Amino acid sequence: MKKPQLAPPCSGWQEDLPHPDYLPVVMPALGFDTPNYQDEVFLELPRKSALMRGVVIWFVPISIAFLATLLSDFLLALRIVDVELGMMVAFTFFVGIWCAAIFWKFDVAPPRDLPIRFNRARFRIYAYNFNYRWWNPFERWRIEPVTYDWSQVRAERWLKRGATTHGVVIKGGVMLSIVKPGTNEVIDRFPLTTMGADAHAWAYICTYMQQGPDALPPPGPPKDHNAVSWCNIALLLAPKVKWPVDMDLESRTAP
Repeated sequence: MKKPQLAPPCSGWQEDLPHPDYLPVVMPALGFDTPNYQDEVFLELPRKSALMRGVVIWFVPISIAFLATLLSDFLLALRIVDVELGMMVAFTFFVGIWCAAIFWKFDVAPPRDLPIRFNRARFRIYAYNFNYRWWNPFERWRIEPVTYDWSQVRAERWLKRGATTHGVVIKGGVMLSIVKPGTNEVIDRFPLTTMGADAHAWAYICTYMQQGPDALPPPGPPKDHNAVSWCNIALLLAPKVKWPVDMDLESRTAP
């Protein structure tokens, strides 16, 4: 069995995908996705913060209705001087507030897209990352764009299994790992795909960086990741993609 090359390997590691300078071993493909943009200078791919946006937000009004009911119970406990009931209701009330905040921020706080750019003129990668801790909705969740040399990029395929009341859930994807130059020591990580084209998407990127867009099937029309459906409240409320000015210009142009 092959062992991870990187230190440390990503969570749920299954295999290291080919080095960015090696020829792909699978067919380049993006599955159901299409590039946001592709030309001789740079390739931009979309990334989702969640498999589905606009569903979790509807649990917020349900949580608020639940909290209103709890508030009446808390007032009743105060009136009858029931300390134990009051503490139990207060704790449940706090959990309800935490859940409502999580539901709201999970669907609304991430940007409408998390694009990642590959500039073959500069041989650099630019990732529009969003960092957060899902269990703490009361801290600031931040957008953190980063850029690295293409030579520092490695790809790992991961797979995780979990048991639920409805059976076994399997989730997988490709993680991009950034290594310290000349080593296999990982200094940064961010996802490329989740439940997407996986190794085929990495092959698509490597083919583009090695041979250019002519080696790939013609892409579909460029997409505006800030244009969202009028009926998706979460995406309408989510922040638009706004690269730092200097990084935006550098990532779209040749030296």
